[in-house]
Amino acid sequence: MTDTTLLLESFRRNARVNAVLLEALRPEDYDLSDGRGGQTVAQILRHMAGFRVGWLWNISREHAMPLLDPTQKDAEGDPMWRWQGKAPNELAGAFTEGDAAAVVAVQSALDEGRTFPDPWNEGTYQSSPAHFLQHTIVHDSHHRGQIMTLLREGGRSAEDMDALDGHWAIWRE
Repeated sequence: MTDTTLLLESFRRNARVNAVLLEALRPEDYDLSDGRGGQTVAQILRHMAGFRVGWLWNISREHAMPLLDPTQKDAEGDPMWRWQGKAPNELAGAFTEGDAAAVVAVQSALDEGRTFPDPWNEGTYQSSPAHFLQHTIVHDSHHRGQIMTLLREGGRSAEDMDALDGHWAIWRE
């Protein structure tokens, strides 16, 4: 059995960093973009939170289902994400519930000694289902960096940015 203790601690810390960022955002921040066709802060946050349910839908549907609204269907007839169309300041629950579902999916696969399906035949998570949690951490980090840049370019003061950089303390504990 794989020891996931350190990975799970890292995953929890990643969630705490996301929570710090979400808490620090102001309503006017959600519309910030690079002005060259890039996503807004709101779109990036939706993408980050939706990443969990999107991947779970492809690798562990039973664990994706609690994140979906079966009364709403997309163009393919699949259930839609429960946070579809919600305001960006309402996404904290999407992150929390998505993280919980991801951990349960990974632990279930590990307990059963199986890997996740590989929907695109690219070797996705075939050496260990725990790589899904690592992928989520890396994915979130990438997009938090984009958001931090948009906040800086959007006029946040040096003091505001220093305060936001305080999330690094979470990784030093």
